[in-house]
Amino acid sequence: MPKTKFQEVIFGIIMVCVMVYGMICYNLALPAGKLEPYMFLEAAKTLPLVGLIAFLVEFFFVEKLATKCAFRMTDPETEHPFHFILAMAAATISMMCPIMSFITMLIYHNPGMSPELLSVWLTTAAKNFPMALCLQIFFAGPMVRAIFGKLFREKESQVIQEKETY
Repeated sequence: MPKTKFQEVIFGIIMVCVMVYGMICYNLALPAGKLEPYMFLEAAKTLPLVGLIAFLVEFFFVEKLATKCAFRMTDPETEHPFHFILAMAAATISMMCPIMSFITMLIYHNPGMSPELLSVWLTTAAKNFPMALCLQIFFAGPMVRAIFGKLFREKESQVIQEKETY
């Protein structure tokens, strides 16, 4: 897990890319009823804009609130670390899903100020929430923690080796 602000930024970028890409693919597949090969390329085209927005929302707003919520739900000092990971995932998804559903609805569906705005947003968030939570807990979270661990464990071991050689 991240130990410095730099590591938090790197972890956040990787997590946002994986989550946003997965959710874009999911939202493209919903109307079609299945995931088609062209959807992977379409998701990649959409990733930079939506990923940037998601990173900014998560890093400057949601991360602090989600961390406070996770600490209220668990005690990392006495409980297994996985409990905190699950609490953090649940808190983050509970905030990010409605926010990003609203933002992407405004960008891509242009509902304007129609009477359907609230119902479209709530329906979109309700469809996205179960997938976002499962994607976070079962795929993105473990994958990103593994990638992050490889990136920073190797660098830490290099620093230790360099100190030992001097």
